[in-house]
Amino acid sequence: MKKNLLAGAVCMAIGLTASAQKLDKFGADLGKKSVMGKEIRVPYTDIQSYFGYIKPGAAPDEVVGGKKMYYVYVWVPVAAPEIGVRMISPAPDSVKPSDKDYVTADYTANATETSKFFDTWVQLERAEGILKLEDVASKAKTSKWVKIDSNDDSSEMPAQPSGSKYNSLMRITSETSNPTKSLVMGLYRIAFTTYKRGEVEGSFLAQIAAPVKLPGVAISADPTTLAASAKK
Repeated sequence: MKKNLLAGAVCMAIGLTASAQKLDKFGADLGKKSVMGKEIRVPYTDIQSYFGYIKPGAAPDEVVGGKKMYYVYVWVPVAAPEIGVRMISPAPDSVKPSDKDYVTADYTANATETSKFFDTWVQLERAEGILKLEDVASKAKTSKWVKIDSNDDSSEMPAQPSGSKYNSLMRITSETSNPTKSLVMGLYRIAFTTYKRGEVEGSFLAQIAAPVKLPGVAISADPTTLAASAKK
């Protein structure tokens, strides 16, 4: 009897772990419906995935409000009706990088390290006055950045290994009457850190998505190499 109970507990633990690692399809706000009290979303048609790893003690891009802030730069080549951003740490076992994804060298070197992760906090920002990809390298560091939206914890995202739902997701619908929320062509960045002051370390998967195809999207942690990373 004890053996059966132990086996059942082990199976349950394995099931919970697998469930926590499962990343559901990324659905849009546009076209969202409610069917019998349940939200139904049409999946984004264009999803760009970025696999990264922050080494323990790695220097941040900036310190903002006492928090270590890191950036992932994104070139959006055309106006978008909606943009979705989500981040999960550690990068889930159920999602493996493909040759279409952006994968950093640090992620590749530490892909099997899953014990380190962080409480994600993300913010989408747009650079003012950068309308050409070739201008990014020279202007990104001095440009003024406008906050579009931010998110800390999302109940839609899988739980972290700790059991807490501390991963992040946001959907922004373009508002042509509001310059701050107008999703025009240009340079964006995903700013990320932890909710509480502390270390950002471990692997993560960041995804930026749209309900329409965005040909020529580019993503990089270094704005000087962004043009070279553009996907055709």
